[in-house]
Amino acid sequence: MPNIALGWLGEHVELPAGLTAEQLAADLVRVGLEEEAVHGAAVTGPLVVGTVLSLVKEEQKNGKTINWCQVDVGAHNVLDEAGQPTLPRGIVCGAHNFVEGDRVVVALPGAVLPGPFAIASRKTYGHVSDGMICSQRELGLGEDHDGIIVLDRLGYTGQPNGTDAVELLGLGEQVLEINVTPDRGYCFSMRGVAREYSHSTGAAFTDPGLAETPAATADGFVVEVDDDAPIHGQVGCDRFVTRIVRGIDPTAETPAWMKKRLTQAGMRSISLAVDVTNYVMLDLGQPLHAYDLAKVAAPIVVRRAHAGETFTTLDDAKRTLTAEDLLITDSPDGARASRVQGIAGVMGGQVSEVSATTTDVLVEAAHFDTVTVARSSRRHKIPSEAAKRFERGVDPLLPPVAAQRVVDLLVEHGGGTADAAVSDLDATQPPAAVTFAWSETARLTGVEHPRERIAEILEQIGCTLADGDGDTVAVTPPTWRPDLTGPEHLVEEVARIDGYDAIEPVLPTAPGGTGLTHSQRARRSVARALAESGFVETLSYPFVGAAQHDALGLPADDARRRAVRLANPMSDEAPELRTNLLTTLLGTVRRNVGRGFTDLAVSETGLVTLPREGAPAAPQLPGARRPSDDELASIAAAVPDQPRHVAGVLVGARERAGWWGQGRAAGWEDALEAARLVGRTLGVELTAVNDAERMPWHPGRCARLELATGEVVGWAGELHPQVLERLDLPARASAFELDLDAVIGASATGPVQAVPVSTFPPAKEDFAFVVDAAVPADALRKVVADAAGDLAEDVRVFDVFTGAQVGEGRKSVAVALRLRGASATLTAEQTAEVRGRVVDRAAKELGAQLR
Repeated sequence: MPNIALGWLGEHVELPAGLTAEQLAADLVRVGLEEEAVHGAAVTGPLVVGTVLSLVKEEQKNGKTINWCQVDVGAHNVLDEAGQPTLPRGIVCGAHNFVEGDRVVVALPGAVLPGPFAIASRKTYGHVSDGMICSQRELGLGEDHDGIIVLDRLGYTGQPNGTDAVELLGLGEQVLEINVTPDRGYCFSMRGVAREYSHSTGAAFTDPGLAETPAATADGFVVEVDDDAPIHGQVGCDRFVTRIVRGIDPTAETPAWMKKRLTQAGMRSISLAVDVTNYVMLDLGQPLHAYDLAKVAAPIVVRRAHAGETFTTLDDAKRTLTAEDLLITDSPDGARASRVQGIAGVMGGQVSEVSATTTDVLVEAAHFDTVTVARSSRRHKIPSEAAKRFERGVDPLLPPVAAQRVVDLLVEHGGGTADAAVSDLDATQPPAAVTFAWSETARLTGVEHPRERIAEILEQIGCTLADGDGDTVAVTPPTWRPDLTGPEHLVEEVARIDGYDAIEPVLPTAPGGTGLTHSQRARRSVARALAESGFVETLSYPFVGAAQHDALGLPADDARRRAVRLANPMSDEAPELRTNLLTTLLGTVRRNVGRGFTDLAVSETGLVTLPREGAPAAPQLPGARRPSDDELASIAAAVPDQPRHVAGVLVGARERAGWWGQGRAAGWEDALEAARLVGRTLGVELTAVNDAERMPWHPGRCARLELATGEVVGWAGELHPQVLERLDLPARASAFELDLDAVIGASATGPVQAVPVSTFPPAKEDFAFVVDAAVPADALRKVVADAAGDLAEDVRVFDVFTGAQVGEGRKSVAVALRLRGASATLTAEQTAEVRGRVVDRAAKELGAQLR
């Protein structure tokens, strides 16, 4: 996101006196550039340059190591007995990225940093800290808070101790950080933002991109483009300008004003040649590159990489290239394209890097294909400043202007001499004209704009309109707006410049329909039922890795380990999409338990991704057109199944203790009941089979949940002790997970018949059966319910007992049965008849004996 310094912006557009960053933000938001933050203005002195004279590391009782520093701050030192500022200030600092002799930025007592954060002398860690050594984030210069600012590393050298750092770093000037949408790449420059400010306020704009440049000469540095495999038929480079500056003083310093502006933009000073290219890029929006001329041999050849070719970039990383990468190469030994100099539009290499001995510089200003740069940037994970601009579209007319600007600055500040040779390989094409109907603005915005006003706005943003009085006009967009390719884009520009507030909002009439789908109503009912049962609904990221599968103890051949792998994951530790919810939900539980929340019942409803065996790879389709039906079908065939699951985890107390009595710890039965609650909410009976073994559940304390058809839809029970130990979770934690889509699919989709409510009194019968220990209690409950028939209103197991009284290998299961007649009060004979049927069937089907 660009940082806009008001003083710098004022060089391109007329700014009113007293303009603040807040007012600038209000002006820019009217044309679609949103404010992110304001930097710099909140810092007030004394903020000075200091040198660390001594540094003593001291370990503290809390395990932290601090530095007790003596810092020379020049005229701001402590006065000695003679009244002279010679005694250094003692300052405590917790950062460790600096050493004795480093020059740092010191906030002295009385300074106020962004926050606001007032600095004062205070006692800490056994010392009186007389100020603070500052990091970039503490000064509002950026987000780097890992270490303090070391001025020499930022290119600030020679300033005496006590120098005002507010002025040095440009902290006294307001800097506005803005958010630029992907279609407005030209606003990644001071030139582009100045143009937009002019559109918003009518201020006079002087376009620095219109400067005259020398024509190409026959003796220019030879450049060839050899792109035999362009992406989507678009040649990777259609313009390549080179200029040469000789005799630069390698010790020449970057001017202070340029360092200040680079700092305000969030960049650090490196060397004069590099700083100049960065500065011009920030100013005009054209990325540039400087080569050590002595390390480059003609001709430069722009070509595609060979698959498997390797290259070491400026960040000292060795990259393995693909056939889509566009390269800048040269020929040191006469062999064509034998040495890679950089990945076009992304990052250069170490081969020709400008160094402390460089005197002759070759300046490159080129125009590269947006798709090529974007793919290389993402493939190699290099989000460079150049790539950010090229992938959004750069003005193809800028390369010679930007190159000339670099030459001028190197000559002025480096003492060099510009070579008369100019190379400009130009194969660019003018933007295609768009046929635009004058009535489109009214059709799409509802605002009746006069033709004169539409033409005025389009010309204001740089478009050229053909002469004509018909219903349509041919509009040629400006070269810096590659996003303007259709009539709707031009309508958007008219609406944006004229003001979105001129468009009267009209709410569309909602079409008649059936409301929510059956699946949507079912999901909401499940979420509500779990919340009413005490579960807190959560949402976790769906990204997982092998370490999480290992923590759950999944066997090597478990299907849940076969996951879809992301081509560009957010983290190398989690490069896959989850195949079950518990993998990520347990991470949520672990984080909460680690923060002291030990009594938890949390749930999550979300998608899991299950790759299909033998599914084809997804095709890469070209942009700028609608895919064909066959292409869409091939994409659909490659998309993995993504069923919706619901899961829950219970940890600690299910019922807390209090004056009402003892609490109760959550157990496997609570997880099973929660799963059954999901089924009951949807009107689906889930059968629990307790002979299941499935990680991460405890063998013998895990139930497999099935539909009436026998389809397995989930699992519930106590989690395995080893899993809990690996995740640092309390013992006896339990969990459930269901395939919610499968359960919803088994539920009734039509109207549900209401069950009449009987007004007659119930009859209650309790049974205590002795059965074999292997007989599930739920099986006995089902037998009782079937035997009672339509008279059964409620059947539940309320006790299970084992001991010497019932015999070895046996258990006693107590079942409560509630009966109710629909049309009359049940008689004693009817109740006795039901009781007899229950006892007989239980004995016949399960070998149960009534105690």
